Amino acid sequence: MVKTVRIHTLGAPDVLQIEDLPIGDPNPGEVRIRVEAVGLNRSEAMYRAGRYPVQPQLPSLIGYEGVGTIEALGAGVTGFSEGDRVCVLPMIQQGQYGIWAEQAIVPARILLPAPPGLTPAEAASVWMQYFTAFALIEVADIGIGDGVIVRAASSSVGIAAIQLANWAGSVSIACTRTSAKAGALRELGAAHVVATDEEDLVERVMAITGGKGARTAFDPVGGPYVDTLARALAPRGILFIYGGLSEQPTPYPHWPCAMKGLSMRGWVASEIWNHPHRFEAAKEKILAGLASGHLKPVIAHTFKGLESIVEANAYLESNQQVGKVVVTI
Repeated sequence: MVKTVRIHTLGAPDVLQIEDLPIGDPNPGEVRIRVEAVGLNRSEAMYRAGRYPVQPQLPSLIGYEGVGTIEALGAGVTGFSEGDRVCVLPMIQQGQYGIWAEQAIVPARILLPAPPGLTPAEAASVWMQYFTAFALIEVADIGIGDGVIVRAASSSVGIAAIQLANWAGSVSIACTRTSAKAGALRELGAAHVVATDEEDLVERVMAITGGKGARTAFDPVGGPYVDTLARALAPRGILFIYGGLSEQPTPYPHWPCAMKGLSMRGWVASEIWNHPHRFEAAKEKILAGLASGHLKPVIAHTFKGLESIVEANAYLESNQQVGKVVVTI
């Protein structure tokens, strides 16, 4: 029997239950891993609460990003061996598998060798954040001197976006609601920080960019504020919406888009990893950034033990963190 987290009802973090469940052997194309650490994501919190586009079939397993060691291989699995340390990428529909557990069975196709030199917490935190933020490189093609607005900048994806922007020679403009996290964001490399509840974003961005506006804005929140983001962009800029944390309708900012020829587009990381040639190019770029030090996962807090999973989720949803929330197992 293996200690495993499941949900039997939808709601707040306290609906997460630790149960002793049988695990068995992996099926063809699968592996069984001993889990070292898991990285928590907002998408998992929304799934647990019933606010995600995919509704859970209860009871449901949960958790789809982390790191562990392979214990057993299913038939037909190649390229991996027992004892390999691997990262589990969130390339599956939530609830199909679940790695918030001491041991877990997952498809071999969603594994990558764990990058060398990373702690378990860091290795559990790499792929969701950098593949998501990679829109700035692959689609916006940011370069030297381009303004890059990063909303919810203290999140793990926000920090990844700041790092990628800095690596590209762009000007990172971190957005946070109040100035409480401004110092931490500057220490993490943000060239500029705007407290959007306290300052006029458009005015600040125009001052930073010499009146041109930013090349792109990267936003996981959505809602009415997209009009402000659009007004802060340069002609032919790109406004990415990669989440819906506001849970409000997100209007199309017609006049800023029309007058400046802006593009407004959705984005999720699967847009890369569902296309093998794009996946390989992004993976190699991210690995190069990790090796060179241009990219480095930032851990807000590491919780110890599966029994801390409720507390860790509550912390994630408190918005106190700067970086990734991790549970080591």
